[in-house]
Amino acid sequence: MAKKKEVSKKPVAKEKKGSGIKKYFRSVVSEMKKVTWPSRKELINSTIVVLTFILIFSVIVGIIDFGLGTLLELIT
Repeated sequence: MAKKKEVSKKPVAKEKKGSGIKKYFRSVVSEMKKVTWPSRKELINSTIVVLTFILIFSVIVGIIDFGLGTLLELIT
């Protein structure tokens, strides 16, 4: 008959419930300190670029929609 291998039962250290949460928020604060935030001028320039792109893109999509709608009316 085969011998059973004994498994050593070492006590597992239990962490406190709150220690994981505290560690998480400490690391979040640490990472936020490393972030390079844009200056006000950079932020305004980026916002203008995004809004301009949205305006141009919506005009292009509107023209395509109008053209396809007109084409569909001619077909039916």
